[in-house]
Amino acid sequence: MKITRGLTEHKQVPHPVLTIGNFDGQHRGHQSLLQTVVETATTTGGTPMVLTFDPHPVKVLAPGADFRLLTTMDEKLARLQGAGVQEVLFLEFNAAFATLSPDAFVFQILRDGVGVRDLFVGEHFAFGKGRAGRIADLLRLGAQAGFQVHPVSPVRIDGEVVSSTRIRRLLQAGDVSGAARCLGRPYSLDGSVVQGQQRGKALGWPTANLRLPDDRVLPADGVYATTTVWNQRSLESVSYIGTRPTFGPGERLLEVYLLDEQADLYGEAIRVQFVERLRGDLVFNTAEELSARIDVDVSLARQTLKAASQTVMDS
Repeated sequence: MKITRGLTEHKQVPHPVLTIGNFDGQHRGHQSLLQTVVETATTTGGTPMVLTFDPHPVKVLAPGADFRLLTTMDEKLARLQGAGVQEVLFLEFNAAFATLSPDAFVFQILRDGVGVRDLFVGEHFAFGKGRAGRIADLLRLGAQAGFQVHPVSPVRIDGEVVSSTRIRRLLQAGDVSGAARCLGRPYSLDGSVVQGQQRGKALGWPTANLRLPDDRVLPADGVYATTTVWNQRSLESVSYIGTRPTFGPGERLLEVYLLDEQADLYGEAIRVQFVERLRGDLVFNTAEELSARIDVDVSLARQTLKAASQTVMDS
């Protein structure tokens, strides 16, 4: 897959079949849209392309907002490549770009810059300064510019449109299973295992600790049934996000206990996939009470992961 930064780097390709978006999360709606783009390019002998932005427009338009992402850049690009996209064109989103009128965006960027022939966007797509351009404008301008616009209906799950905003809301409420239904996979966080304070080991539950990234959406504090990917192996685990309030104020961490594996993971890269929230964060009177509750959490995690595995086998 070719990665191009800026229109000056972009070389004309056969019959560009384009979609536009940030594609944060690569959720089921994105997957459906990308599949349509790739299938159309195959039929027309064209080139499936994605036009996206760096940085994310929210960081420019609302610089003070606490905006976090669902995927890293590497993960986003890997998933675009896996979907069959042949070129990803990054445009710098800055103050000047944000002032482009809808007409300028269509004629300068899409027609003259990309040379698009077929454009697929969601039916609620907005573009141009102040998001003034709507799908009716795009259909009209696209016809004038010589390319065809294909509005795409959104994907709905549980009666609600799948969107990155919805997934962020679900995760921040701890509903990781709801987020997974929208994503088409469990939400995950990656990192390298760091040295902790050994409290889990002292309680009889040794954990691998990850520092939480500042720029990623984090599930609500609490305990989760998880799977942990390490060295291309998927291991059942139970994980905790929080500040360990039983022991007083502390750094917010992700702590992972492997259910059936003992391994020295310090310095190792792991991926934690969130399957189901088991409970919220709690404060215990003693370390012994906490240890007893972890025992319950481990049993619940085993049951939950077994049920989830059976559901996958039956589907």
